[in-house]
Amino acid sequence: MDSVKQTETYAIFSGRVTPILGCLVALAAGVLTTLSAAPFYLWWLGPVAVGLVYWKIHALTPAMAALRGWCYGVGLFGAGTSWVFVAIHDYSDTGAPLALLLTILFVAVLALFFAVPFGLYRRLTGPRLAFLSFAGVWVVSEWLRTWLFTGFPWLLLGTSQIDSPLAPWAPIGGVYLLSLITALTGTLGVELLRRRWWFLVPIAVMWLVPLVLPNQWTTPAGEPIHVALLQGNLDQNIKWSAQGQRESINIYTSMTREQPSDIDLIVWPEVALPLFEQEAQLTLERVASDLSPGTNLLTGILQRDGEGLYYNSVIGLGDVQGQYRKAHLVPFGEYLPLKSLLAGTIAFFDLPTPSMTPGPDEQPPIHVAGTSIGNAICYEIIFADRLAQQARHAELLLTVSNDTWFGRSIGPHQHLQMARLRALENGRSLIRATSNGVTALIDSQGRITASAPQFEKTSLTGEVTPMQGLTPFTRTGSGPAWLLAALLTLLGLQLNVSRSQDNTLDEKE
Repeated sequence: MDSVKQTETYAIFSGRVTPILGCLVALAAGVLTTLSAAPFYLWWLGPVAVGLVYWKIHALTPAMAALRGWCYGVGLFGAGTSWVFVAIHDYSDTGAPLALLLTILFVAVLALFFAVPFGLYRRLTGPRLAFLSFAGVWVVSEWLRTWLFTGFPWLLLGTSQIDSPLAPWAPIGGVYLLSLITALTGTLGVELLRRRWWFLVPIAVMWLVPLVLPNQWTTPAGEPIHVALLQGNLDQNIKWSAQGQRESINIYTSMTREQPSDIDLIVWPEVALPLFEQEAQLTLERVASDLSPGTNLLTGILQRDGEGLYYNSVIGLGDVQGQYRKAHLVPFGEYLPLKSLLAGTIAFFDLPTPSMTPGPDEQPPIHVAGTSIGNAICYEIIFADRLAQQARHAELLLTVSNDTWFGRSIGPHQHLQMARLRALENGRSLIRATSNGVTALIDSQGRITASAPQFEKTSLTGEVTPMQGLTPFTRTGSGPAWLLAALLTLLGLQLNVSRSQDNTLDEKE
């Protein structure tokens, strides 16, 4: 009976695949990838999803391989970024039909980041060493998605592995090394089902090596500091109205006064006060005068300089040195691409604030409470190399965010998971202050040590430990992982003269 089942399994993975079935399987694989990440945390589905896309891809034409990749992307982003509809419909006065259309367009375009690489992969590679080259192409596609058209490295395959046995690889090579190992596990798993038993060896190596890797690459740089994170939970729909301005001032000033006197650092979230710094000056001065001795405050706020440029910033009150200006802005949220063509066409393109100006790429940390803090404002936390750049000169990491735009979707949980991975990659404790959740304190191994409930006006107090020393990833960034992915891809390249031989091999497998 067992032999019959094994034969059936082998037939499934070796037989012909109809185009429709292949597309449906790829679509399902995209959904499974979403389930591998927060808030579902089924991390083991990551390799399964890769294996399903890899399944008999060399039996397809380049066009069909591209279609399979596109279907995977539709499944992934359709399920994993459904919060885009919430942001467009609920918070930009866009009707449901148009919001749905824009969301579908968003998903369809993002899916091309899998369609194009997989189509080219099938055109340029053969079945020999495909288990290596396919995994390489997967990470190359993630690399393209990280920087092309300003970048959108959301739902990277490796992010879901923060709670898996593979997590100790993160301080070595970052999220892209995790993606590569996860993808290799998926392709090697398919080869195992084809009775190529020796593939168990590389799988075992990749999953067992983390057992002997260092648990901690960095060391404490001093005593823990006592922090309080304030979560105002102000309704986004009224935030920029006169009522919202009054309520935000009352909420954050009163919550600040309520904090214990032994707090070293109070943090307000991104644009806690819906005012420009100059307009909020009297309020900020009053808050500063009410701070207990030894207590300092950091807040997200909008700035306008003398040249009429606008910045999304973090500033300090008390004994604080330095400030931070957001460098990687959100398209259609903080600035409007092709403004001359799109401005005024539909409500979605009407920004709630003036277009922001990006801050410098390299900015020094903020010094406060005897430590140095590297910063990321909201969207920036998803860019691993930007955080590594900040961590090289900082002992703590801070991200302030306004996740109100996500509504009651899975978006805030995905956002938090990426923040956890940034902490693990760099061996730095991370402070995450948000408008309505998930506000959290994260240790240097990416573990949540304290968190506040979502959708409540509350404060979260706890301790974070400054850390010193650099992880291998902090030193090098993602470059080595990207280079390794490119090399694996090159291993599968085939000359045109051998194309017919490869096709013959495909038919026999």
